[in-house]
Amino acid sequence: MPRYALLIEYDGRPFAGWQAQQGQPSVQGRIEAALARIDPGFAAGARIAAAGRTDAGVHASGQVAHADLAREWDPFRLAAALNAHLRPDPVAIIAASLVTDDFNARFSAIGRRYLFRILSRRAPPVLDAGQVWHIRQPLDLAAMRAGAAHLIGRHDFTTFRSAMCQAASPEKTLDEIAITAVPRPYGVEVQLRLAARSFLHNQVRSIVGSLERVGVGAWPPDRIAEALAARDRAACGPVCPPGGLALTGVAYPVDPFAG
Repeated sequence: MPRYALLIEYDGRPFAGWQAQQGQPSVQGRIEAALARIDPGFAAGARIAAAGRTDAGVHASGQVAHADLAREWDPFRLAAALNAHLRPDPVAIIAASLVTDDFNARFSAIGRRYLFRILSRRAPPVLDAGQVWHIRQPLDLAAMRAGAAHLIGRHDFTTFRSAMCQAASPEKTLDEIAITAVPRPYGVEVQLRLAARSFLHNQVRSIVGSLERVGVGAWPPDRIAEALAARDRAACGPVCPPGGLALTGVAYPVDPFAG
């Protein structure tokens, strides 16, 4: 059976998350339903696997999944056929690629990148509603960067890990937290870009929620180091809402969509 990698974009708002759940709308379920319209294997209940299981309300511009199909497709036609059957759901197959049988969207990945967007201004977002976390206070980016610096490298991230996390270990290596500002009318959009080989459940939203406390002056930057060292979920700041978060890219030893 030929295996295909799928590059996927979606708006997470209508879904209970990526993962298929009985009685709940999911991105995985929608794509599998579209595949079932064009492939007999999926009509019989086959499944796809993704690089990351995003939570309810979390978006993606660079999610990757793989699917084993009963017949061989031209990748361009496969993407077009799936997009035709995905309408009107806010899910799109950006690209498809024939890959080797040993490619696995989750286990072959060597890096994942997330973007979190915060809109700092008094007026609420309209065009970006559901795509940003809206706060009314200004943010001190220098203080946020100082706090974020404590998290770079390999650490026990128990404090920034959901109680429901199923990872075998709380230790992860955080490669990057880049914090930048983009001017917006009467405000600023603060963008936090985080990169790691893999993340714990709710790790990004927990980190951003704690850094927001630093940004508004409620915490000094060193409070992040103290929270990390505590290895205690109670030391974490508020977990920020999912709407500002997007999975923007997954890295592999060989890019399956190159060429």
